[in-house]
Amino acid sequence: MSVARVTEITASSPKSFEEAIKIGIKRANKTLQNVKGAWVQEQKVVVEKGKISEYRVNLKVTFVLKG
Repeated sequence: MSVARVTEITASSPKSFEEAIKIGIKRANKTLQNVKGAWVQEQKVVVEKGKISEYRVNLKVTFVLKG
């Protein structure tokens, strides 16, 4: 039997939502062990002078606890 935990992460990229997701997952793997999946809860953009300057995602990352 295993137990999983979910934590929320916000990541950003100047290029795309996809890159922001990759950055978030890469960072989660540095701190968390046994990352098994993620759910993109929210996507936002930052607009400056009428143009998108940053893509942001809120991720819910699932990881299995060692027991």
